[in-house]
Amino acid sequence: MEYFVKKFSELTTTELYKILQLRSEVFVVEQDCIYQDLDFKDQKSLHILGVKDNSIVAYTRIFKPGDYFDNASIGRVVVASLERKNNYGHEVMKASIQAIKDYFKVDKITISAQVYLKKFYESHQFKQVGVSYLEDGIPHIEMLRN
Repeated sequence: MEYFVKKFSELTTTELYKILQLRSEVFVVEQDCIYQDLDFKDQKSLHILGVKDNSIVAYTRIFKPGDYFDNASIGRVVVASLERKNNYGHEVMKASIQAIKDYFKVDKITISAQVYLKKFYESHQFKQVGVSYLEDGIPHIEMLRN
């Protein structure tokens, strides 16, 4: 698995298509959640692509402080269902945290996490702040990593 960090303008049309396909496959079809994925935030984020055998199998997008939350943030954390057994979720989170440090020079990261993934994010030193809320019909919590 190789990880790449790209600005929106650096993504090829094929890469963008593969990213959108993966996000739709997991967030819309697998999680049975109808929501507006194309939110015009992709243009201001950096994209972390986990590539294996020419396929994007893990992905996140990261934001500098102030572009989504007051702190830097990570969103759209996704791994293809057939690849989850390989711990790529942990790898893409580590790559995303490192990219925030490298590109934005900050350590504080805020995320909006699906509640059922709380332990996963806690394993990356995120802590819950506040109470749970519904986002697109799915329970979420805000989490912070200092």
